[in-house]
Amino acid sequence: MKKSIYKILLLLGLLSANFGASAQLMQWKQVASGVWKVSVGKPEAYNLLTAAGAQPNTLALKNMGTTGFPLNQNEISVQLRDGKTYLRIPLERGEQLFGFGLNFQTVHQRGKILQLHMDHYGNKDNGRTHAPVPFYVSSKGYGVFVNSARYINVYAGTAVRTDSKNPPLLQDRNTDKNWQAQPYSDAVEMLVPAGGVELYVFGGPSPMEAVRRFNLFNGGGCLPPRWGLGFTQRVNRLYSDKDVQKEAAEFEEKGYPLDFIGLEPGWQSKSYPCTFEWDKTRFPQPAAFVKEMLSKGVRINLWTNPYVSPEASIFPKIAPFTGSHSVWVGAVPDLTIPKAQSIYWGQFDKDHVSIGVSGYKIDEVDGFDSWLWPDVATFPSGLSAEQMRQTYGVLVMKQSTDMFRKHNRRTYGLVRASNAGGVSLPYVIYNDNYSHEDFITGLINSGFSGTLWTPEVRASKTGEEWLRRFQSVCFSPMAMINAWASSTKPWTFPEVAEQIKEISQLRMRMMPYWYTEFAKYHFEGTPPFRAVNLEPDFKTELKKELLNANLEENPYAVAVNKEIKDQYMAGEYLLVAPMFTGQTSRKVVLPKGKWYDFYTGKLVGEGEVITVTPGLEKIPVFVKDGGIIPMMPVMLHAPKPDQKVDIEIRHYGQKPAQYKLYDDDGETFDYEKGHFSWRTITVARQANGEWKGTISNPENGKPNTVGNVTWKFMTP
Repeated sequence: MKKSIYKILLLLGLLSANFGASAQLMQWKQVASGVWKVSVGKPEAYNLLTAAGAQPNTLALKNMGTTGFPLNQNEISVQLRDGKTYLRIPLERGEQLFGFGLNFQTVHQRGKILQLHMDHYGNKDNGRTHAPVPFYVSSKGYGVFVNSARYINVYAGTAVRTDSKNPPLLQDRNTDKNWQAQPYSDAVEMLVPAGGVELYVFGGPSPMEAVRRFNLFNGGGCLPPRWGLGFTQRVNRLYSDKDVQKEAAEFEEKGYPLDFIGLEPGWQSKSYPCTFEWDKTRFPQPAAFVKEMLSKGVRINLWTNPYVSPEASIFPKIAPFTGSHSVWVGAVPDLTIPKAQSIYWGQFDKDHVSIGVSGYKIDEVDGFDSWLWPDVATFPSGLSAEQMRQTYGVLVMKQSTDMFRKHNRRTYGLVRASNAGGVSLPYVIYNDNYSHEDFITGLINSGFSGTLWTPEVRASKTGEEWLRRFQSVCFSPMAMINAWASSTKPWTFPEVAEQIKEISQLRMRMMPYWYTEFAKYHFEGTPPFRAVNLEPDFKTELKKELLNANLEENPYAVAVNKEIKDQYMAGEYLLVAPMFTGQTSRKVVLPKGKWYDFYTGKLVGEGEVITVTPGLEKIPVFVKDGGIIPMMPVMLHAPKPDQKVDIEIRHYGQKPAQYKLYDDDGETFDYEKGHFSWRTITVARQANGEWKGTISNPENGKPNTVGNVTWKFMTP
């Protein structure tokens, strides 16, 4: 008898050691409205949220209301084995997954095997990307986040356990024409190479609400300065101050908008690795140069990478706080150490920010493996090379933003690496790929991962390609030409120069709309650019009736269930469907409700697939019924703080509507102290059938940059 009891106890002990933590033992804690957390094993002290210093916006989360835990807790399992953590989250049939970082070729992620690993763009969508965010959202209306700064292996509905409650059908390949090499899987499984982890679940009940909760839990999206949403030109890498001044003058003379110019590596005395010091042959008086450019309404953004040249003046001081391996023979600062931060950013503050530089382009913080430090590298803080690799982009974004915050000046820049926790940081991701189609898919996926992405323009073979790329970039988080190698200008192709000017001016005219939508990103968590899959009632689950549908008779059923990666939402009301080189027409999938042409106000369709032939001059843009788009006159530079600007408010369709127009000084962090305003725009039909619009009065003591208001009802 004693022997039997001993065997039973031994078996139970082995099971306990094998499973570590079961669903029944996991203690889920609600940490904010609609957000639950469980800690299993011994989570590492350094993680994605601590690296970013992310602070949840608990008030905004509370304002979203309550929702129930969206999954069956008993079906979520965690195992701790061999110093690693194994996670299993259930999936239902037909459930689609989105997210897992910034992908460039796919939107649907169910059936993918990934390693979420910070890296240069690899053209494979295998998890190695500029933003390997371990967060996914389900078409069932919930999100899951793993807070670990490790390389995480993901099996997104690919692995099949022998004890599955929902096993795939047994099929005979010899006789069954429906046999599949990848059988049905009922779970997402993840392997975290650490002895514990924090796991978060975000409720919905819709996919959009789950995404919003994730963004708000990470502090809410960034709110750029107004000038950041204007137009930027990155100039040739070896330009001098005179070259930059000449180019800015050409923009002014030709009537093309310009808000900031990016200086590429040649502004530094040495680069790859960097000195972070001005090259005195090209920029003999940097303070005077920056001041003069600011007086003309043009700000200066500086390219850099973080690797310190042995010839840099700060090298002797920072050397003791750098890693064991170099990058391009430059030292890698351990930016988790306060002393290293002080030395490094002290140089930036003294020579750049204090003289008026407005932002940075932070390069080479992503990969390749042959470029960055290896995983065998060590750092004086004791963090592993892997943890540093996963968070280095977030560290430079956070610490540079904090530097500008000390001056009470907002910034907006470019970076090559981000991760969870970086939602609130004012940086846009870019890379070396140059596929227009991939750029749009990346823009779509950015909305699932709390990141921003720019489909920048660099060079083109034809005027058509130049214009098509320009149209896309003007409906993105950062309207930019990156001419560091090509020296191209907006007017480089004379045959489309006027169309380029028109679309860049439209970008500026829409600034009140863009600025308000970014404010919603900050205060409400709504991504300003996102997939149509996040629209209400846009179904992405394969229903049984669709499986047997006559696809020729029901093309819309097919369209809303396939991967849509060439059209996206821009703000609350706009659906953008870019054209690519060689296209004269394209199909557009309209979500439910009536949609109107942005340019004419004409009804184009309602919950259907349409074909459009816009001509070369226009990028297809459609507006939801009841859409309100505030616009301003054409300006070559963003409005200055407290500058009053007239606005034209457009209303589309047949629905009465309301829209909250955001306002603040456009440049400082004073909005964090409550110095901002929301003014309510209302459009309603009168008894005589005519439309009438009103805008609420500004609150006393609150910002008010709205001048005269005119109304345009887009009803042909």
